Amino acid sequence: MKIAVIGTGYVGLVTGTCFAETGHHVMCVDNNSEKVNRLQQADIPIFEPGLDLLFDRNTRDKRLSFSTDLRAAVNFAEIIFLALPTPPGEDGSADLSYVMQVAEELSALISHYTVIVNKSTVPVGTGEKVKEILLKKLRPEEFDVVSNPEFLREGVAVDDFLRPDRVVIGTETERATRKMKELYEPFVRQGNPIYIMDLRSAELTKYAANAYLAMEVNEIQKKVLSDKIYKYFKGDLRDKKIAIWGLAFKPNTDDIREAPALQIITDLLSEGAIISAYDPEANHHVRAVFGDRIEISDEMYSVLDNADALAIITEWSVFRSPDFEQMMRQMKNPLIFDGRNVFEPEKVREKGFDYFSIGRE
Repeated sequence: MKIAVIGTGYVGLVTGTCFAETGHHVMCVDNNSEKVNRLQQADIPIFEPGLDLLFDRNTRDKRLSFSTDLRAAVNFAEIIFLALPTPPGEDGSADLSYVMQVAEELSALISHYTVIVNKSTVPVGTGEKVKEILLKKLRPEEFDVVSNPEFLREGVAVDDFLRPDRVVIGTETERATRKMKELYEPFVRQGNPIYIMDLRSAELTKYAANAYLAMEVNEIQKKVLSDKIYKYFKGDLRDKKIAIWGLAFKPNTDDIREAPALQIITDLLSEGAIISAYDPEANHHVRAVFGDRIEISDEMYSVLDNADALAIITEWSVFRSPDFEQMMRQMKNPLIFDGRNVFEPEKVREKGFDYFSIGRE
């Protein structure tokens, strides 16, 4: 098929690249010309394991291209995916301005039957609003609107897309259903389900999944590690140097959105602690947040120099088998707070460290 993906953020880039990997011809469109130029030069703006290999192969074989020309993409495509940002407004509601603006533009450009697929996280009823906008200039038989929410986990997004646990398709017509099932059947040949439902149900399914993954307990958990450090030092963290390993939201990504490290660092700084930190991929993002309020190193052991404690916040594989003897030599105090239970307690204590993990003391 010929597919257009509007928006080259995390979801759009993974979606377009993975569809190209299965033989489709994909044009990714963005109104940010600088970003498009970078992509045309094979400069991928996100870190996601495995994405660079697929990106290189499919751009080389001319199945994956990038453009700022929306009209060309609409003329080219039989299916258009909307992978647009829906940031929360001041009241917490999703900002749908990007989605609605693109819908207005599409209504003036579509000239053949096209399936418009929303991959953005949007409130229930958004698909119907998009349809209303398109109907201002198009006849009902010229398009279908589909909801196809994404369930990608950062760090394993490529594998999640190529081998999904399930595919959710919200649609109102048999014509669009056939098109979408044909598109996704190569990804579910191991027997995982394609769920067909109406537009509103598909939109609600995404919110239900997000709510399950974001229960209150996750916010409380972010405080556990900083509370342990605070109690160990009897409430006095002034001028205590805390080294941190792991800043990203999770391993194998450079994304720091909702990363526990941000809250923990903020808590420790507020108590007067000195922070030195390292992450294999997310250092540049954290520098942009904290500036010179913390020290960030590009080498994992250098942050340990004269440290009063080490806190492990993200479970990168590189942290699992460190040189404990070197750590002992460098640290002022052989003390580890393991927020991800990376180490076996007995082994670390045998090395001479005071060791605190989560739920295992």
